[in-house]
Amino acid sequence: MKNDVLIRAALILCSCAALIALPVPHVSAQSCAMCYQGAAASGAQGGAALRHGILLLFVPAISLFVGIFALIYHRRNVTR
Repeated sequence: MKNDVLIRAALILCSCAALIALPVPHVSAQSCAMCYQGAAASGAQGGAALRHGILLLFVPAISLFVGIFALIYHRRNVTR
């Protein structure tokens, strides 16, 4: 029973993270002009490196987010 709840919570969190991570066209237009020019001048290889870097920085942030909520979820019934 408890494992089913944990699996369901993990699936919901992963689904939410996937929906947030979907590319949204109007969000990419909100960068500064200098950043845009630097990224555009770097070429295809620089753009690929930038995309990989963004994904690499995304992983620890999501891990912390999921970890904190998992800790809160596990300690929800603990009395003080």
